[in-house]
Amino acid sequence: MAAGGDHGSPDSYRSPLASRYASPEMCFVFSDRYKFRTWRQLWLWLAEAEQDLIILRNALDLLLPKLARVISRLADFAKERASLPTLGFTHFQPAQLTTVGKRCCLWIQDLCMDLQNLKRVRDDLRFRGVKGTTGTQASFLQLFEGDDHKVEQLDKMVTEKAGFKRAFIITGQTYTRKVDIEVLSVLASLGASVHKICTDIRLLANLKEMEEPFEKQQIGSSAMPYKRNPMRSERCCSLARHLMTLVMDPLQTASVQWFERTLDDSANRRICLAEAFLTADTILNTLQNISEGLVVYPKVIERRIRQELPFMATENIIMAMVKAGGSRQVQRFLEEEVYPLLKPYESVMKVKAELCL
Repeated sequence: MAAGGDHGSPDSYRSPLASRYASPEMCFVFSDRYKFRTWRQLWLWLAEAEQDLIILRNALDLLLPKLARVISRLADFAKERASLPTLGFTHFQPAQLTTVGKRCCLWIQDLCMDLQNLKRVRDDLRFRGVKGTTGTQASFLQLFEGDDHKVEQLDKMVTEKAGFKRAFIITGQTYTRKVDIEVLSVLASLGASVHKICTDIRLLANLKEMEEPFEKQQIGSSAMPYKRNPMRSERCCSLARHLMTLVMDPLQTASVQWFERTLDDSANRRICLAEAFLTADTILNTLQNISEGLVVYPKVIERRIRQELPFMATENIIMAMVKAGGSRQVQRFLEEEVYPLLKPYESVMKVKAELCL
């Protein structure tokens, strides 16, 4: 039987990331059409340099504003609930009070680190340029009769044509596969952040203090329709675990590249790079949807606080201190660390997340 098959057929496997979860724009970046179009551009620019660097850059450009929107939505939520006291937990046992907004800032802080890391990795990307089959530029030196200045000018011109500011000085037949490690490490870290956030939401949903949005036509469970299962948060956790594991592929690939290049990287990278970005895209779309509709139940929160306060301190004093402290910390954190990060993405903040349930 020939490899491949009719991927649109019900008799052929299709990745749910592409067919169900990820956005059309992210699927397009990793599509055959986009790949072939990029190849044609590269050949027009006299470059046998790999298209993957262009795809990685463009995929990162899609993720950055999505992550910024999630942070923005959570920042609005944190500001609104900055002075609402809630019971804090350590070891998932009742501890001291915090506020709903302050707890949300823990989530935001992790995502801000992810935004900075994604931006750093994107800005650090360098093009391979015109380096030849083993990275020596020998064929181009021959073409220009040993004029290395012309070779360097061609390298610079092709790099700029591809939209990069810098190119690698040293390469083998490919750019170093350490780049893939850098990119997928940042995506794996994002997966860890999202998993922690959505686990917290799932636990709070069990306590009935907070829940994700619940559509009018949504059924909680096929067997128990009265249930309000946190299915969006569960989806995020499920996919985040997958995203975190994918970094092992480029780690293994980079470690076994022999000399200037071996081809055992190709099939692996074709899967793991696309899977990582489609997965990250999906969890950010889903988390944005969650953050746009988080529901808080103050009465339930207050009842739990009343149960635990006698074991903590004088009720009125501690409540007043937490309200003031939480509000002050949230405001300072948002103004000093969050809003400046979001400024470059102001023009795309109004985009809503469309989610297939």
